[in-house]
Amino acid sequence: MTLASTLPDARIHAYDPELQLAEDALRGVVGDATWTYPTPQPVVAAARLSLRAGPQPEAAQVTEALPGEALERLWGSGAGWVRVRTLHDSYLGWAREEGLVPPPEGEALTVTALRAHAFAGPKVSRSLVAELCLGARVVRVPGEVVVEGGRRWVPVALPGGAAAWVQEVTLSPIPEPDVAALALRFLEAPYVWGGRSAWGLDCSGLTQLVFRAFGRPLPRDADQQQAALESVDAPQRGDLAFFPGHVGLMLDDRRLVHANATHMRVTVETLGEGVYGRQLAAGCTGFGRWTA
Repeated sequence: MTLASTLPDARIHAYDPELQLAEDALRGVVGDATWTYPTPQPVVAAARLSLRAGPQPEAAQVTEALPGEALERLWGSGAGWVRVRTLHDSYLGWAREEGLVPPPEGEALTVTALRAHAFAGPKVSRSLVAELCLGARVVRVPGEVVVEGGRRWVPVALPGGAAAWVQEVTLSPIPEPDVAALALRFLEAPYVWGGRSAWGLDCSGLTQLVFRAFGRPLPRDADQQQAALESVDAPQRGDLAFFPGHVGLMLDDRRLVHANATHMRVTVETLGEGVYGRQLAAGCTGFGRWTA
């Protein structure tokens, strides 16, 4: 067994041998008395925030924090980059300091539209002040809902405190909790490695996002999701299908919807049909079902 195989999973356990920094839960596990264990600071993402594999702009994006999503600031690099953790799935990455703001106070509202905008005022002709997406969070502020042309506008504060208005329809409850139906709404959304919104997302970002919309948390990566779900032999609608480094969501016992780099977008495939479908069927490593 190598040393690397005995260390905690660096995707969800924060430690840096070079800087001799680690989260407190790893005290005595990865370091010694010379190591420092900083106290995490609560923050939120000011907008869609790229979390990268290292403190460099050219480092690969490993995940993305959505606007208003809760994070922990762990430590900085001294060059404007900070080590952060997304609280909903404990995933780690490096982000720019300016992309973090203090946690807001007030009633949090969760965006349910796949893509949406916040406006400078309660009218569709007003300027756009922010991009929002499914899972983003804003705060309700005092003030009446404004009705304009049959549209209902809600006054909110964006992450960081800026005033804005959003249409109430972008906050409406999602209908029947069908993860497959929600995933199908993402058809043609562009593929982006590490992305987690309809502005661009990857395979496990899609599955995590649609499950979370119905209160079913999943880990970030495909292998983590496979380990978290109950393995089943015969898939049905809503199950996940797993492949080496990839995951899709089953629409029935053969069709799946997935964000993929083959088509560079979200598409539907049938296992065993066509060149890509046969490739997927040959590489399938199993199916997983949410049973919690």
